[in-house]
This record gives sequence, structure tokens and C-alpha cells, in this order.
Amino acid sequence: MHLIRLLTIALLLTMTLAAPLRALTLLRDPDIEYALKQLAEPVLKTAGLSPARVDILVIDDRNLNAFVVDRNHIFVHSGLLLKMDNAAMLQAVLAHEAAHIANGHLVRRPINLRNARTAAGIGAALAAAAAVAAGSGEAAAGAALGAQTTAQRLFFAHTRAEENAADQSGMRYMAQAGIDPQGMVKVMDIFRGQEALSAARQDPYARTHPMSADRFRVVKRLADAYADKARNSQTYDYWFARAKGKLSAFQRSPKWTLRRAGESGFRDVKLIREAVAHHRRSNLSRALKSIDAAIATRPKDPFLYELKGQILIESRRFGAAASAYGRATQLDPNNPLILGAYGRALLAQGKVGQATQYLEKARARDARDSRVMRDLAQAYAKQGNRGMASLLTAERYAMQGRMEDAGLHSQRASDMLPRGSTGWRRAQDVLSAAQQAAKQRKRR
Repeated sequence: MHLIRLLTIALLLTMTLAAPLRALTLLRDPDIEYALKQLAEPVLKTAGLSPARVDILVIDDRNLNAFVVDRNHIFVHSGLLLKMDNAAMLQAVLAHEAAHIANGHLVRRPINLRNARTAAGIGAALAAAAAVAAGSGEAAAGAALGAQTTAQRLFFAHTRAEENAADQSGMRYMAQAGIDPQGMVKVMDIFRGQEALSAARQDPYARTHPMSADRFRVVKRLADAYADKARNSQTYDYWFARAKGKLSAFQRSPKWTLRRAGESGFRDVKLIREAVAHHRRSNLSRALKSIDAAIATRPKDPFLYELKGQILIESRRFGAAASAYGRATQLDPNNPLILGAYGRALLAQGKVGQATQYLEKARARDARDSRVMRDLAQAYAKQGNRGMASLLTAERYAMQGRMEDAGLHSQRASDMLPRGSTGWRRAQDVLSAAQQAAKQRKRR
């Protein structure tokens, strides 16, 4: 698992806020993201959404929150994922957020005018999310989005009518998918009473998803009505245990993890957690023993080889890491996070040309991974292609919210790349976003 810093104080300093805001980071891990896809797929399908298009991404934040910024992303805070006790609870959160998309609750949000799959677009969206999570939504959303309308105050906050509609639609999606509707009741129960707290003490979810006693009663009544639709699914239990187990292994202390490694009842999940805990203790031999045992239980699982590659590359065993990542790539040749990791290992070995090929494949499939941008910039620089190196550096800075630096490098890229080329157009996209951010700073 790797922490990818998407936003820094640099972008947030363009906003008129009483206090600085902490940057948001994404936790990009192919195993966890795949597990979340498996859990989300049934509710997305019943909502009429494409599981292939909607990405479930984890934000590294201990607060409890989940939100959507467009039709293609559902963001879940790591704190919320770890707070869930079972698959149905997490699926209830995903069903509720999917309902906001399917019911058209995003049309009034200015962010939909942008492409949130670009570096600048996702940076702007998460800048607003960072501000709202800190309780400064009006000022921050206005600065991040370049708009000064009533809509900016409501950028993430849903109305009570929208919440009621999302609850009812989400419960229907769960029932149609055979998921225990009590999962949503249990989630709602966590947030009961938060409205009595001051805004500073509320979790972001409570601030942006208004709760009421009536809303809770309606959900409970619906859960009772749909009770006969629930079916037990060990598949959902497994992927929930894997996502939560791996995440907690990276975020909790190794000692805590090793005491609880086997609590899910799945042997490979136990071994994954043990491998992570031993790796974090710098015990390479025991980490490899655990991950190899996990691979023996699921020899065609690409994510186990990816984890082995991570353990090895972070232990500076570059050749062995490339071998593990190569096997993961064979098993899942289209996963951008695996492709990017393989390219990183090849680059560490000095195989620049081969590394560039895999890194470009990764970037083409997922332009939100700043590690790939960093590695590609390094690879192009080694090959003497300064224009592409500047472009990738500009995009990485845009992802991090460092818009002045992004503007500088995007201008350099524009000057060096052939006018009208794909790279030149990408540079222009970042340059435009940087110029807009500069105008906002001058207005303030």
C-alpha cells in the first residue's frame, strides 16, 4: 500500500480560510480497490450504474466519511472502512452513495463541468472535499471551483430530501442484490446523535449527510420490510475481510495486527496480514514466508504477487521485486496499479525503455497515480525527453495542488512539445488550471 499525496497546503492557500487545512491523501492499493469493486458491483448494477466505470477510492483519513464528486468516483475514508463490522454495512454506504449518483443529486454541483479524471480536475474536487471535511466548505469550495454561487455552499452537503431519497433507493438496491438491509440500519445508528454535537466535533459524514430521527425510523421500517430478501454471501464476507484486514495491517501497529491476524477466519487473509506486519517490522524473511504461504493458497491471485513485490522493492531487492511484479502483470495485465509498480521496479533496475512502456500503460489506464507521473518523468528525463518530463512533473504538481509549480512546468512542456500533439494538449489543460488558480489568488 502506498500513500499518494493529492493535495497540499499550496492549493489551499489560495483560499480565504481562518486556519490551514490538512492535505488529503489517497491510499492506492490494487488489492483493496479490487475488493471494494467486488462489494460495490451488486449495488451499482441494481442502481443502473456500470461497475466498470465507477471507481471506489480510499482516502487516508480516520474520520468517518464517504462522498461522491461525479458519476465515476465514490470516495470512502479509511476510518469509515475500518469502522464497519461486516460487508453489509460497507455495502450500505456504497449503495447510499450510488443512489446519489443514480438519482441525479450531482447535477447542481459545479465540479461536474470538469473532468475529474484529469490531474487538475481530481485535484480541484479533492481540494473542495478537504475543505468541507474541515468544516470550511463554503470558502474552500468557491476557491477550488472558481465559482461564487449558492451551489458552492452545497458542494458536498445533501439536503434532507436527497438523503431520504438516497436511503430508500439504497435500501432497494440492497434488497434486489440480496444484501442484508440491516447493514444500513447499523450504519445509521453509528451517526445517530451527531447532530447534537458542535460542527467541529461531528464527523464529516454527519455534516454532509443530515440525519434525523424520522430518517432513522424510515430506514428501520424499510429494513424490516426487506428482511426476507437477505441472502448470506461468503464471497462478500471474504472481500470485506480482505480489504479491512489489509488496510488495518498497514494502519495499525504490527503487534496489534499479529494478535488479531486470524480473526476473519480466512487463511489467506491471515497470512496477508502477517506478511504486512512482519514487513513493517523489517523482518524480510518472515514477511516472505507469510506471503509465499498465501500465494500457495491462491497461486493465480495477482494481488498476492503485487504485495510480495512491494515487500521486496521496499527492502531494496529490485530484481526479485521485478520478478514478483512481472508475475502479477501476467495474471492481471490491465491493472494500472500493478503495471505502474512493475514499471517502477524495472526503472530501479535501470531498464529505462522497458520501464517507460509499462509506466505509460499504467498512466493511460489511470491518470490519478502521482507515483507513475513521478517515475515517468524520471524515465523520460533519463532518455533526454525534457518536454515529456516537464509535462509529467506538471501533472504531478497539479495532483498535489501545487498549482504555481504546475503552471511553470506546464509552460515549459508547452514550449518543448509539438504544438497540437497529445502531450501539448495535456500541458495546456494543466496550464489553464494553473492560470485559473492564479486569478483566484489575485482576487483574494
